[in-house]
Amino acid sequence: MHLHTLTAFRHEHVFLGADHARNERKTWTVISICGAMMVAEIGGGAVFGSMALLADGLHMSTHASALLIAALAYAYARRHARNDRFTFGTGKLGDLAGFTSAIVLALIALLIGYESALRLFHPVPIAFAEAIPVAVLGLGVNVLSARLLREDHPHYEHEPQAEATPYAARAHDQVHGHGHDLNLRAAYVHVLADAAVSVLAIIGLLAGQQLGWVWMDPLMGIVGALVIANWAWGLVRLTGAVLLDMRPDPALSAAIEQRLERGRDRIADLHLWRVGPGHHAAVVALVSDQPERPSTYKARLRDLPGLSHVTVEVEPCPGSHAKQ
Repeated sequence: MHLHTLTAFRHEHVFLGADHARNERKTWTVISICGAMMVAEIGGGAVFGSMALLADGLHMSTHASALLIAALAYAYARRHARNDRFTFGTGKLGDLAGFTSAIVLALIALLIGYESALRLFHPVPIAFAEAIPVAVLGLGVNVLSARLLREDHPHYEHEPQAEATPYAARAHDQVHGHGHDLNLRAAYVHVLADAAVSVLAIIGLLAGQQLGWVWMDPLMGIVGALVIANWAWGLVRLTGAVLLDMRPDPALSAAIEQRLERGRDRIADLHLWRVGPGHHAAVVALVSDQPERPSTYKARLRDLPGLSHVTVEVEPCPGSHAKQ
């Protein structure tokens, strides 16, 4: 076989998201904003002796660390996208980073809940005049950060409305949208969680300052911890499903079956999994008493959005009348 003929059958395994580079830049931008705020708060707390500034700066550092995980995952996936050691490319590295960020988010929720429970039963003096402006400033930074990450934040395929929509009708949004980048979503959830904590903190602090309800501050902390834990669990479920190669889209499976099961061609086995944001791989085993070449079956699937890597094997089965 001539080399140029063999080359025609080879292909790359680059399964990065459509907006990988842009999402990477946005994540680094948010890290810069959060990092500057973190340094200013920790420095201000140390210089002016403000525990409120110091505590919020240390809290901001945990989210900045999680965002750094997301940014480094983008950079590594981009640099090693064509590395042959990765059988199906580096597209799932963002899902691994998202899973890690979800664990970090869960730990943050536990720490906030623990500290809030202690303060509920053992109240400590609160410097309301200092704490409220810090919480408001933190909220502003987090809203700005969330806005930067939220611009292209998509609807995800696990959502109930997606299941009821035919695959062909929503495939373009899934693939060409900024779709399904769970690394970006993890970063977004982190800053959103911080914003939620800031809102609840402001409510608790105002209630303590104006009404004397000092217990409201730790109570809002417990509420915030429960909200963050719920978001973390949602991220764990989404990213874990990708890392375990769960079948991602029933509608895509149905579309594959519809296109391949013609005449007496029948699917004996179908493996479908996600290899990157907006990219899926499929391995299909067909049986037929009038088999075609594998390339014929691949051609039937060529225009299915999001189906980026297809392997087809065909077994002749004379006289078989498989599933009708």
